[in-house]
Amino acid sequence: MRMSRDVGPAGPRALPRPDTPQPLWTRNDALVAGASCAINLLSYVFVSDPGGQRGVSVAGCLLVALAAVPLLARRTHPLATLAAVLVLDSAASLALALSTHFGAVLMVALYSVARARGGRVAAGAVFVTAAASLLSQSGGRFPPWQEALSAILSPLIVVGAALAVGRWQREVDANRRLLADRAVADERRRIARELHDIVAHHITTMQLMAGGARANLAHPEVARDALVTLEASGRLALGEMRQLLDVLRAGDEPESAPAQPQPGADDLDRLVDEAQLGGLSAEFSVHGPPRPLPPTVGLTVFRVVQEALTNARKHAGFAHASVRLTYRQQHLTIEVLDDGRGATPPHSGSGGYGLIGMRERVALHGGTLTAGPRADGGFAVLAELPLPPDEAAVEREAEQEGVRP
Repeated sequence: MRMSRDVGPAGPRALPRPDTPQPLWTRNDALVAGASCAINLLSYVFVSDPGGQRGVSVAGCLLVALAAVPLLARRTHPLATLAAVLVLDSAASLALALSTHFGAVLMVALYSVARARGGRVAAGAVFVTAAASLLSQSGGRFPPWQEALSAILSPLIVVGAALAVGRWQREVDANRRLLADRAVADERRRIARELHDIVAHHITTMQLMAGGARANLAHPEVARDALVTLEASGRLALGEMRQLLDVLRAGDEPESAPAQPQPGADDLDRLVDEAQLGGLSAEFSVHGPPRPLPPTVGLTVFRVVQEALTNARKHAGFAHASVRLTYRQQHLTIEVLDDGRGATPPHSGSGGYGLIGMRERVALHGGTLTAGPRADGGFAVLAELPLPPDEAAVEREAEQEGVRP
């Protein structure tokens, strides 16, 4: 039978195929059986005969230890294990005249049945265990009510604990599955936002450039510039989509080349230039001392401005747009205004991802975004993103405070 290979820290190791039969017992089963055997032997030697009238024999120790052997198969054959343990434990009780007890071996066997078979089988196992314990440990006489109550309550407590642990384990597994499903849904929404931003922006630019080239066929230089811009926008769109698909395939095959850096706030000039080439009069300004942004925050800034300019080109008509980026001590403000017709971009009810995607991006970083028509005409998009402390500014302030008289 062929075995698949896996490379670990110590070199290649064989992984069993799915159809490989499981072993009857494992190292953990042996440890559990050994510990239960030790507890029963200690009980036989020191607890079961407090008056010292019976004595301890080698044969008795062997018989008590033999009852723990079936525990090796407790995972694969729990019912057979419990039956074998009951037979051997009853034989030890009858042969050694042990006092009333509920040993660790019997407790582990009953616990395994309750975990593996559920409530109905566990109830039958409780009845059989209690009856066998009473018959084997009473010596043919009617046991006192304390011993009878103990023989009944002990298996009930073990089975109750096993069922409670099983229910807790099922809840943990269900929560784990819910978290995994939520992570998949979040990743799908992220991919949908990325695809929408890439396709909507670049396809809109390409459409406008193609229309401009067609309208200026009589002016070869103008048409040529429009076609060059169209080609560059298409190439950039393909590159960004390929990068996104590479991320999806990252777990299936190794990367042949390092991934390109994600766009950020430093690429806003390019967005404004593309908007101008697409027929939208636009300007860009930065206020406050610029500072490096985390890659995810920079990508959010880029996508928000990209989506706002794309909507302006699609809905504002012949308009003027302004992009304003303001760095403050604790947050970053992005403001995109236009003075066009102010048609509202697609909202959540129409299935559009524009404003929804921008809000989701900003909310992921703990920021806020407002978008809507302006009172004096046009449309406005305003986003605020919290920023980590500027370490350089903090050091400068500390130095200034240190030199003050």
